[in-house]
Amino acid sequence: MGIIDDIRRYWDEDAATYDDSRQHRPTEPAVMAAWTAAVEAALPRAPSEVLDCGAGTGFLSLIAARLGHKVTALDMSPEMLSRLRARAAAEGLEVETVIGPATEPPGRDFDAVIERHLLWTLPDPAGALSSWRAVAPAGRLVLVESVWGEVDPIEELRGAASRVLGRLRQAPPEHHAEYSDELRSSLPLGRGTHPGTLVALAVDAGWRTPRLRRLRDVEWAERMTLPLGERMVGTAPRFVVVAD
Repeated sequence: MGIIDDIRRYWDEDAATYDDSRQHRPTEPAVMAAWTAAVEAALPRAPSEVLDCGAGTGFLSLIAARLGHKVTALDMSPEMLSRLRARAAAEGLEVETVIGPATEPPGRDFDAVIERHLLWTLPDPAGALSSWRAVAPAGRLVLVESVWGEVDPIEELRGAASRVLGRLRQAPPEHHAEYSDELRSSLPLGRGTHPGTLVALAVDAGWRTPRLRRLRDVEWAERMTLPLGERMVGTAPRFVVVAD
């Protein structure tokens, strides 16, 4: 079985509990309001054609659809997209879903390509960014990411402390299991995402005029919902890279 099949199988299995984590699908009104403001600011004016790559259960897709965009959700996991369709139907939203890898977007033009926490799990993030450029020749790139892992020692320690506190209060885990060391080591960004690295990858793929903005309102709203100990530890630095 190849690496793509391993990744697809992992996310199909993860779909059943993925949304149990507040990191993946927050429910607090203030947190969702902060995320909505961040997505609205990053995307072109509605209505526009938006491609959400690695859409998962639809966190970004549903926000964009609520804002009036025409959204196509691309993901290699049928189970993830099944949950996206159910959520969209429950809200009366129209979101087209396409099963496939992020490097093979639908062959038509989009006004914007968005992703959230996808690049780290791609065997070829540079190739994905280039393929997205091809389907948005006059469009916008929006990368919604956070600093985590070995790319920053301080954040690595903060993340470890946050996970310990979460386990102590028996919070739902973020995933059903961890990637194997072998699989993670085969991924160019499998050990963490640094904003400088992502900006450089976007520029190399042909995206122009990158802008980097930290999502402080999202961090603040998320931190306000945490128990005291976790609130003192803080949340992962979240940021968005926008390019044209």
